[in-house]
Amino acid sequence: MFESLTGGPVPPEMAGLLSNLGLDRMDPEVIQQAMSQFQSMMAGGGAGMFGDLLGGAAGSVPGGVDQNAALAAARAVVTGPGDAAPRVGFGPGAGHAVQEVDDTAARAVAEAVRIASLWVDEATTLPPHTAWAHAWTPLDWTEETMPLWTELVGPVASGLSAAMSQASSSQLDRLTGGAGELPAELQNMLPPGMDPAMVMGQVQGMLERMSAGMFSAQLGQAIGTLSREVLTGSDVGLPLVPDDHVVLLPAAIDELASGLSVDVGEVRLYLAVREVARTRLFAQVPWLGPQVLAAVRDYAADIAFDLDAIENQLRDVDLQDPGALQSALSGSMFAPTPSPAQARALDRLETSLALIEGWVDVVAEAATAATLPHGAALGEAIRRRRASGGPAEKVFRGLVGLDLRPRRLRDAANLFRAMEDRHGRAARDDVWEHPDVAPQSSDLDDPLGYVERFGAPESDDFDAELARLLDPTADDGSAEARDGGGPDHGSGDDGSGETGPTEADRRDG
Repeated sequence: MFESLTGGPVPPEMAGLLSNLGLDRMDPEVIQQAMSQFQSMMAGGGAGMFGDLLGGAAGSVPGGVDQNAALAAARAVVTGPGDAAPRVGFGPGAGHAVQEVDDTAARAVAEAVRIASLWVDEATTLPPHTAWAHAWTPLDWTEETMPLWTELVGPVASGLSAAMSQASSSQLDRLTGGAGELPAELQNMLPPGMDPAMVMGQVQGMLERMSAGMFSAQLGQAIGTLSREVLTGSDVGLPLVPDDHVVLLPAAIDELASGLSVDVGEVRLYLAVREVARTRLFAQVPWLGPQVLAAVRDYAADIAFDLDAIENQLRDVDLQDPGALQSALSGSMFAPTPSPAQARALDRLETSLALIEGWVDVVAEAATAATLPHGAALGEAIRRRRASGGPAEKVFRGLVGLDLRPRRLRDAANLFRAMEDRHGRAARDDVWEHPDVAPQSSDLDDPLGYVERFGAPESDDFDAELARLLDPTADDGSAEARDGGGPDHGSGDDGSGETGPTEADRRDG
């Protein structure tokens, strides 16, 4: 291929570079087209335009997630290859290339949310908040949640780009012998005036952008697949929708109901109860949502990659085969190696997800026990569904290394049930007052111990010390008591305010 372009043999150094970068198997016609574009650009603008060409590879944002690319990939998953014509849909924003939510389904969602809100009022002491019912399609959910997804996993894309840059630098160092300059035979192939260092830098930049573009596409595919599985707006346990939104996805609910052989109206009501409870929790506990998202960000920020694996994969990936790129991206070369900081963040996230879903379980159980014939069965079906995880969660776990399943959901639900049984419903909900009061991972190991500690009275010594700190006059009384609790006997003060006879007066008398 190289000989057809240059008219001469392939220098060993160039052969090694092409092989290491996976370019030795590319179609000569594709290379010829690229060379033609390169030559015309050089004629029109020189090295600056060459930088634009390489700098814009994959249309991605340098070092981060390209939200447009991710959204395009997600749309392709949601709409399918045979449905490209946009149609006006239900929900915020522009038209959708999927079946819209009709008025009947939208009204059914609104009514379910209205009834669910009344039931949840009776099942929790958390006050209601202003929220509106929304019936979304999978594409609505994708478009509305994608900005937050890209923000959360942005550090992963940045880490991947940095790892790709380091791996490519290592390959180029081998080519140049560590001197930082191309061999003379390669420099002679460049157009006159072209800076070899600039070319090498542009190649590295192109690889970084390509990795970011590939990651963005994979993220979009994962979110698009997830959108076809979620039942409600915050189904995955993260605060992905605004607090004033209670979102249900009618098509997914219809499919779930048919598989369970339960009336769709009852399934819709049950899921509305869960979503109302979940959104109310996020709205009325202002620290909870940010803490959950911070755990995701902390995990992503400390991401690490296996550079040796990346270098090995760079030799084998066929850049013309999107399937090969996707396989490499989801393979071991991009599997993060957990660090201690990541392990701590993951523990916080898993605990938070379990507590959220455990509390929602208990509230939904109380809200539907006397109203829905299949409430208990639906609760068990949802728990099994979350425990098994779907294809989208597996893709997301392979891509980012995060598992969104609340592994300890049953432990958390048992803790909240025990709290309510021992201390009442108000105490059960009071655990959300402050993050220092909320159960930790260790409390899920011993729910009854947490319940006992939560209701244990403070010691008398602690109460006395607290009173002393809060009431400065308590010091005066204490000092008086320590000195005998009465007047100074040597001063002549009898405590009445009058000065009595002194010792000298008594001697004189």
